[in-house]
Amino acid sequence: MLSTIAFGEALIDMLSSRVGGTDDTTESFTKYAGGAPANVAVAVARLGGRSFMAGKIGDDMFGHFLRDEFHAAGVDTRYLLSTREANTALAFVSLDANGERSFSFYRNPSADLLFRADEFQPQWFAEPGILHICSNTLTTPEIAAVTLAGVQMARAHGWLVSFDLNLRHNLWAAGAAERDPVWRLVAEATLLKMSKEELEYMCAGQSEQATLQRLFDSPAQLLLITDGGQPLRILVRTADGFRESSLTPPAVTMVDSTGAGDAFVGGLLFQLASADISAAGLADFCANSERLHNSLLFAARCGGYAAAHYGAFAAMPTLADLG
Repeated sequence: MLSTIAFGEALIDMLSSRVGGTDDTTESFTKYAGGAPANVAVAVARLGGRSFMAGKIGDDMFGHFLRDEFHAAGVDTRYLLSTREANTALAFVSLDANGERSFSFYRNPSADLLFRADEFQPQWFAEPGILHICSNTLTTPEIAAVTLAGVQMARAHGWLVSFDLNLRHNLWAAGAAERDPVWRLVAEATLLKMSKEELEYMCAGQSEQATLQRLFDSPAQLLLITDGGQPLRILVRTADGFRESSLTPPAVTMVDSTGAGDAFVGGLLFQLASADISAAGLADFCANSERLHNSLLFAARCGGYAAAHYGAFAAMPTLADLG
């Protein structure tokens, strides 16, 4: 089995006790370990994969809590550094009546933004594996350059690079994600995942077809476009462009969507890692439509399980949970 390294923010999700914006009760918050790449690291580990978290957390009570939660989930934290220069990031999370979430971040500055390029080590990538990243480590020029350096180091060692856009517009200085640094990371990725809304945002006035073609101008072999409980769009590189199919995810009663997308990604990366699929093998993997479909159906089941449970780390399924 290949190793999976998730790089980026590990933070505290402070989940509100209120649902649907009601204000007739006293509001309280419960802390949960979270952060999109952190959730993916936990998702892979809980399924039985070799999972590592890379990044930086504060040497504070929340950072210590996160490290304990990673260890409890089976995630290796040797690449997760601690600092006293900034605190661990917080995200206050509220849910509407349908379980959809909104975030208020306390992250400027926070420890995850202080990771340096020279803290990536070539020995991390000595054996084939999978590196997973999200766009929250692109929100300042400094951390974007660091992320790019790590991705390029991984690619130079033959690693598969998974990029989930996961745009959080309120983390960017202008109040909306800058497309240029996102496109720079797209140009390095082997596997891309985004939501329907994120695809529309990246179109920026261009047609969807033109944007999809630009996405496949990258090394990407596989592009996945999610739309909540609606069918998943699956685009696979071909000799003359790409072919598209779809998959309808299992129906679930959603209570909290916080970690659902990350559980989906983690489920897919676990399938790839279990089959020893690194960058060089992804094209052949995707060419086998039945194998790809079954792996994505497994990933969708992981996402559905997470959506039916509260929290992020705690909502990631084990193989036993999936039956």
